[in-house]
Amino acid sequence: MPLYDFYCAECDKVFELLVKASSTPVCPDCSGEISKQVSCPVAPGQSAGIIASARQRAAREGHFSNYKPSERAKLK
Repeated sequence: MPLYDFYCAECDKVFELLVKASSTPVCPDCSGEISKQVSCPVAPGQSAGIIASARQRAAREGHFSNYKPSERAKLK
């Protein structure tokens, strides 16, 4: 199932959603009408770097749910 970016003109936000083709999604913030845009594909072979940077950002923001319990102990 492809990931799509959606744009809400009412609140001027771009966000990702994983939706079924048959559903009609609305903006999670303002419940406004949204337009679908195709997401940029990830270059092959760079997923480890992307995961590492996402984990670093999550740790800075205080979100540790994407870490294993053994990894969380090392961060605290």
